[in-house]
Amino acid sequence: MSSVRRRRGLHAATAAVVLAGAGAAFAIGAVATGPDANAEPPGSRDVTAVMFEWRFDSIGRECTNRLGPAGYGFVQVSPPMEHIQGAAWWTSYQPVSYQIAGRLGNRDQFKSMVDACHAAGVKVVADSVINHMSAGNGTGTGGTSYTKYTYPGTYADWDFHTCRTKINNYTDRGNVQDCELENLSDLNTGSDYVRGRIAAYLNDLASLGVDGFRIDAAKHMAAADLAAIKSKLTNPGAYWKQEVIFGAGEAVTPAEYLGTGDVQEFRYARDLKRVFQSENLAYLKNYGEGWGYLASGQSAVFVDNHDTERVGDTLNYKNGADYTLANVFMLAWPYGAPDVNSGYEWTDKDAGPPNGGTVNACWADGWKCQHAWPQIENMVAFRNAAGDTAVTNWWDNGGDQIAFGRGSRAYVAINHETAALTRTFQTSLPAGTYCDVQHGERTSGGCTGPTYTVDSSGRFTATVASQDAIALHV
Repeated sequence: MSSVRRRRGLHAATAAVVLAGAGAAFAIGAVATGPDANAEPPGSRDVTAVMFEWRFDSIGRECTNRLGPAGYGFVQVSPPMEHIQGAAWWTSYQPVSYQIAGRLGNRDQFKSMVDACHAAGVKVVADSVINHMSAGNGTGTGGTSYTKYTYPGTYADWDFHTCRTKINNYTDRGNVQDCELENLSDLNTGSDYVRGRIAAYLNDLASLGVDGFRIDAAKHMAAADLAAIKSKLTNPGAYWKQEVIFGAGEAVTPAEYLGTGDVQEFRYARDLKRVFQSENLAYLKNYGEGWGYLASGQSAVFVDNHDTERVGDTLNYKNGADYTLANVFMLAWPYGAPDVNSGYEWTDKDAGPPNGGTVNACWADGWKCQHAWPQIENMVAFRNAAGDTAVTNWWDNGGDQIAFGRGSRAYVAINHETAALTRTFQTSLPAGTYCDVQHGERTSGGCTGPTYTVDSSGRFTATVASQDAIALHV
């Protein structure tokens, strides 16, 4: 959970390429290899669709119908444990017990979702709230009665830190990790009992097939405590993605957590907003480690998540072409493992999901389904095709027009200016005819959108409309 909200917390059509002169189209149905403590290497289906506040049965259908066919390697689901009652989305981030009995579905529905996603070749990451319990008293979504610091069958008063005041000093490590985030009862994760109880919950999720965990509010737990919890897992090598928000001058830093697994690189999303809205895309030429970020192999990156989109830290779906093109760039650029946020429309920042999380159809009832926007979804296959190739043939106009290749496997041009861009682009692609997956998709007859012919020297000529992109891949 982030340090900015009272609770908290956090990817139309499949596209490929028609390569007329070179033989074959890239297959996007392969199953990802098992995740470990590092990000999946680029090219092994490392893109995660973050289905924020989707019900489990809706996610299962989406894995079958879209996520698997599109090439997503992972789906991240919202916290499945029992939580406080209420309509706001952040109620999902105030646990009451560790039984699977939240608003998004029960244990059987959760298991069915995992099985459906696995059958579609998509691994499952569970958003895991283990730093704290609730901020008040009541009856949970599964019927558990509780008071703050007393959760029958799970925790008693002595299982919580003795600091019972709200965090107010991020330059003080003890204040950040022992006091209460937004008045939520703060678990003493230094206790062996607490560590064992948390590990038992995560092991239960793993027994249902969960492949990895996003650790909410990791910054508010000592890195050593998280390492001790992970060591108790049945599979201590399970994928582990930690929410540790960088803050200049703060006592707790993201790098401390790299020994346990991946870390969400919030600077990536924040800087991407600034570049797309007030600077030049040309500056992105060395984006990532060249900007002082964490190592690519252990960074989880995103354009927005459920917290940052609501508080203005990053771009969000309301930002039009800025948002769409930022996602195109993220999926084309070889830094980190990308999360594609997929949520719902909001004006009230606290509003819970439409229909209680049931998604009857994308782009209906307020569901934005960013993971399915063709300009974003089709870039998943682009990224899978690009594999671990480095950036080649970078070009920019010094402003907001950029283009670059991924070796001999892919090429993208982005025009974030007010006038069209017409240019002969130099690529490292093999000669052939390619489908522009920003504007079409492969069919049995070829491509539903425009195609471009790359000559024997790797060149093709195209016009990229204002606030638009072209993407080709093998």
